[in-house]
Amino acid sequence: MPLTALALNCTLKPGDAPSSSALMAQQYLDALAEHDVVGTAVRVVDLDVKPGVETDMGDGDEWPAIRRQLLDADVLVVVTPTWVGQMSSVTNRVLERLDAELSETRDDGNPILYGKVALVGVVGNEDGAHKITADLYQALDDCGLTIPAQGGTYWNGEAMHTVDYRDLDETPEATLSTLRTAAANAAHLARLLSREPYPA
Repeated sequence: MPLTALALNCTLKPGDAPSSSALMAQQYLDALAEHDVVGTAVRVVDLDVKPGVETDMGDGDEWPAIRRQLLDADVLVVVTPTWVGQMSSVTNRVLERLDAELSETRDDGNPILYGKVALVGVVGNEDGAHKITADLYQALDDCGLTIPAQGGTYWNGEAMHTVDYRDLDETPEATLSTLRTAAANAAHLARLLSREPYPA
């Protein structure tokens, strides 16, 4: 049975608007597919994800549908743009909603997200990728997800310029090779954890 991945595209651009985060999320899914991991992407901004720290905030909250996909997945990919040196507000909303999982446990007593692997991607035209990656690693780890070796990639364009990741003629080799390494390591780790879960 193949492993599965969920990529959360945390762009601020709704609908079909061109998105560098969408491109990187798809590149992650393509790289994971090379390791027999079947994935889907969700553009979070298009859904009504309510503020809060519960698994279901009621009244039309669409986070529970995303959560079901997450609970069914082996690998979570979070891709965010960089704005004023920070992750997007959509990404922060995702982390706030993931906070609810700290109190959710499996039958063996472990946190419900134990055994799932997380990858990170960051795009933007200004510096900030290392800090954003570190912040995401810490938050995802706190929620019980496992970060593989070299589990993230990023691209930062030249400061004060307007070229986006999606506008490049081709993805820089350093970014793409790191992405492929992250995907390979995530698939390997997820496969190991699916066969031998963390002890209770």
